Amino acid sequence: MMEALLGDPEIVALAHSVRPDGDPRECIARAAWTVIAEPGDSVAGALIEVLGAADALSLAVDGSASSLPAEGNAPTSRALSDARARWRPRAAVTPVRAALSGALDVDAQLVVPGDTCWPAALADLGPSAPCALWVRGSAELLVREPRVSIVGARASSGYGEHVAAELAGDLASRGAVIVSGGAYGIDGAAHRAALGVHGATIAFLAGGVDRAYPVGHRTLLRQIAVEGAVVSEPPCGAAPTKWRFLARNRLIAALGQATVVVEAGWRSGSLNTAGHAAALGRPLGAVPGPVTAASSAGCHRLLREYDAQCVTSAEEVSELWGLSVGASVAHEESDPDRLRLLDAMSTRTRLTVAEITRRSGLVPDRVRALLGLLHLDGAVDLDEIGWRRVSRPRNT
Repeated sequence: MMEALLGDPEIVALAHSVRPDGDPRECIARAAWTVIAEPGDSVAGALIEVLGAADALSLAVDGSASSLPAEGNAPTSRALSDARARWRPRAAVTPVRAALSGALDVDAQLVVPGDTCWPAALADLGPSAPCALWVRGSAELLVREPRVSIVGARASSGYGEHVAAELAGDLASRGAVIVSGGAYGIDGAAHRAALGVHGATIAFLAGGVDRAYPVGHRTLLRQIAVEGAVVSEPPCGAAPTKWRFLARNRLIAALGQATVVVEAGWRSGSLNTAGHAAALGRPLGAVPGPVTAASSAGCHRLLREYDAQCVTSAEEVSELWGLSVGASVAHEESDPDRLRLLDAMSTRTRLTVAEITRRSGLVPDRVRALLGLLHLDGAVDLDEIGWRRVSRPRNT
């Protein structure tokens, strides 16, 4: 199959377009894997880890089990045989070409492991980690810190949406990237609040990034694609399914440095995201609600059964991953890069990221990450002109 894909001039040209600075062979192979394997397919992940995406694809579609390496974390012959039965019906040139063409139509790019915008946090998913991500918008948000996942019920109450907006808006205004699933209810409230303060937000979809789902969020998702990032594991053209929603949740949990459930019923899908976060060792927070409210029963369950932390403010959310107002001094002492960055800044003159980079001698990505953390910590401030150091952390 790899030979057929690489022998198609249109596919090679499309690969150059959706991943201009990358190896087209790697791009084509990983794009093909997003077509033939469902999200979270651990057999595909293990095979790619051992052989690389291109050779794994050749073995999966055209090779034999006898070619399977015996060493490392390679899947067993039985597991590979079963997986082939899933993959081969989808293994064709046409759908791969359609996925790449669909991405080009909506100005999406393919981000793969090893790229500067590939989030290292996804490695915690092991062989179930995605082999690639389709991204519309600012792919660099995937590696900007801090990142907070805020999720909750689709059938949310006014109380839940209000709290979600307060948390997301406050955190985003201080530099945090708000990660959620683009759904109705709490997800939408969190995304809108982040955009409302000109902050950063990422929406993970269960279908292709070219398919707005839910349809009622078409305008919102279009705005996120312009001002933030819309991300999916399935390729363009892929429809959202129940399984893909569940698989999508593991990415939301893995990417966030903390996950907060704002409002959730007893069997809410948000508990699936919370379960992934707990399994990955990510800090988990839950917003309490009235004990009589069925819409908060899931949050109370998390507090009781999952050792989630009770959170009611952006400050308490920030404490989930070790940041709190007034903690700047301790951080400066333990991280010399923070001290270098703050020394390069002024309390009166606002500076651009480029100027702070020049003054501090740090790389731009590190400067952006530290500014986000320090903003959330209250040690720096941002407006339309630029960044400045504040004389002391602000109270919230």
